[in-house]
This record gives sequence, C-alpha cells and structure tokens, in this order.
Amino acid sequence: MTGTGTGTGEANASRSRLVLVTLLLASTLTIMSGATISPSLPGIQEQFSGTPNAELLTRLVLTMPALFIAICAPLAGTLVDRLGRKPVLLVSVVLYGLAGGSGLVLGNLYTILVGRALLGIAVAGVMTSATTLITDYYSGQERSRVLGIQAAFMGLGGVAFLTFGGFLAGVDWRGPFAIYLIALLLAPLVALRLVEPSRYASEEGSKEGGDDHGGQEPTGTARLLAVIYTLAIVGMIVFYMVPTQLPFYFENLLGIGATGSGLAIALLSLFQSFTSLSYGSLRARLGYRTVAIITFALIGVGYALIGLAGSLPLALLGLVVGGSGVGLLLPNLNNWVSSGTPVAVRGRALGGLTSTIFLGQFLSPLLSQPVGGAYGFGTAFLVAAFISVALMVFVAVTGRQKSSKPATET
Repeated sequence: MTGTGTGTGEANASRSRLVLVTLLLASTLTIMSGATISPSLPGIQEQFSGTPNAELLTRLVLTMPALFIAICAPLAGTLVDRLGRKPVLLVSVVLYGLAGGSGLVLGNLYTILVGRALLGIAVAGVMTSATTLITDYYSGQERSRVLGIQAAFMGLGGVAFLTFGGFLAGVDWRGPFAIYLIALLLAPLVALRLVEPSRYASEEGSKEGGDDHGGQEPTGTARLLAVIYTLAIVGMIVFYMVPTQLPFYFENLLGIGATGSGLAIALLSLFQSFTSLSYGSLRARLGYRTVAIITFALIGVGYALIGLAGSLPLALLGLVVGGSGVGLLLPNLNNWVSSGTPVAVRGRALGGLTSTIFLGQFLSPLLSQPVGGAYGFGTAFLVAAFISVALMVFVAVTGRQKSSKPATET
C-alpha cells in the first residue's frame, strides 16, 4: 500500500491485507445494492397491486437508491475530501444496514420507497469513500490491479446477494431485505482496521499517466471527465436493464420465476467478476479508451443475444458475454478518473462518477419500460445493444479528436 507506509514485517503485511479485505467487503455492498431485491419485484407488485401506479412504483423500489446515490454522491465526495474518508465510510455502512433492512417491517410501497432512498444515501457514502481510499492507498499498476479486484468483489457480492435473494424471494418477497443487515457486521472492521490516509503529505502518483502506453498525459480535465461521465451514465442505463427487466422478460418468455431470475442475473455478476480480475493485466497493455471499446463491444453482443433469444441457453450466453463487458466498465472508469485527479479533490471527482453511474441506474427502467411495454422486452434489449455500439463509436471519435498529439490516447 502506498500512502500508509512500507513496512515489511509480517504484522504490517497482515494489517495491509486486512485493510484491503475490509475495503473489498465494503465494495460488495455498492453496485448491486438495489438489485439485491430484484427477484422480489413480481412478488412486491402482486402484494401492492391495489396501490395506484403499482407497476411503476415497484420498479422504483429497485432504482430509488440509485436516484439518491446520484443526488448525494457529489456531497459525499465533498465530505470525503473535507472530513476524511474513514468517518464517511463508517457512518455510511451503519446507515446501509439499517435502511436496507427496513423493508422487512415496512407496510406499504411509499414507506418502503423512503427506506430505499435512505439506502441510496448510504451507498453514495460507501462507494465514494471506499473507492477513494483504494486510490489513496495504491498507485500505478497496483492501483489498476486492486480496482479490478474491487470490481470483482462487487460482482461476487452480486452473485451471493442475488442468488440468496432469489431463494429468499421464493419463500417470501420480504426475504431479500434481510441481506442488507450484513453491513452491520462490517462496521467494526471499518472502525478498528482502517486508517485515514495522509492525503496531502505527498502527491506521488496522484496524477498518473492517462495514455495508452504509460505516458504522463494528465486526464483530469473537464472535457475528459465529461466523456467519462457520459460513458458511465449511458453504460449504466444499458447494464441495469438486466436486474430491472430480465425477471419480467424471463417470466413472460420462458415462464421462469423469481429463483430462476435471481440465478440468471447472478450468472452475469459471476462473469463480471471473472473479467474484472483480468483488468489489471489488460490495462497494462491497453489504454483506457481501448478498454472502453472492448467493454461496449462485449455488452452490445451480449444484449443482442438476449434480445434475440427464444430459449434459455441463448439468453444465458448473452448474460455471460454481456457480464464480461460489465466487468471492465467500473474499474476502467474509476481508474480513468483517479489517474488524473489530484489527491485533494479526488473524492469529489469520484463522487461525480458515482453520481453519474447511479443516475444511469435510476433512469434505466424509466427509459426501457416504455420500449419493453410497447414493443416487447426483446426489442428493448436490442435497442440497448445498438446503444452500446453507439458508445463504441463515441469513444473512438472523441479519442481521435483528442489525439492531436501523436502516440497519446487517454
């Protein structure tokens, strides 16, 4: 770890490993936090069928956290920079457990939505502070490797939470809400094992090379951040169609219930994790834009397969391919932002990225549901595949515009 000392003794090594494990466990709480209850959506809609606009409100139960993450992540980034990384993470982890578990006892859709909003505030703090700590502790190629591991843990968290959630939803629609209580077990580790980094002692590694070949071109410009944030919001609109629409698609097309949908979504998360683990070695050979092009190529092919699927095997193949692309998306965007951002404002930059990621999650059902309702869910996934291709072109075009300096690609 950089920024926390370079002790070589066994005690220091063990402590460093425990710090990393704590941050990785915290990361499992983030990106699929809303999707944990995805297998319960049909059951929630049936339970509250008498509520006006129950179909839309049910989907908002899934994505309400994303809206409040998008709203609160910039504030979380500011607090992370001003108050410290560790205090924000600790408070957020506790709130996560309490707000997420509130669905076990709340009695109507509206109060459940309030609990989900509080969960979103918690996730904004967890994701921003945990990622900022990782980028503070590590630099260079080690940072790429650890960010890949972080994304893998996010995917593995999705596998575990969605699989378990699918089984619990098969018993009772409230069951998956209990999974959020796990966060309360993590709070003591955050309090006792994490150390607030000395953020301003050194700027070493705070602005690293942003080019394809390891050069020193800075990436923390407003124009580049606009490109990255665009990829984040549109990419997440596409990605989040799986947890929001796949359960209904599978139910209508294949007659598959909550447990099967949970396992299918977990399959995407599993391959997301496999690909994330390879991000460090991939980034050592390729630049951020090249990795982004590969990312959206895989997502586009995967979603096209899902949209064209007339059988379960083809749909599952689409989830495998699409999940492989998703596995590169987050570590690449996080690394891309942090590589050119000074330590003193890194929390705010990553908070902005977190905001756009989860704004995309919130917008996903609002944009995909009308298409799916009017033309079928298969068509909606084909539209998402086309959007992925458009993002590939966007990355390539903005890269050529940037490359007025030869042999440099950010």
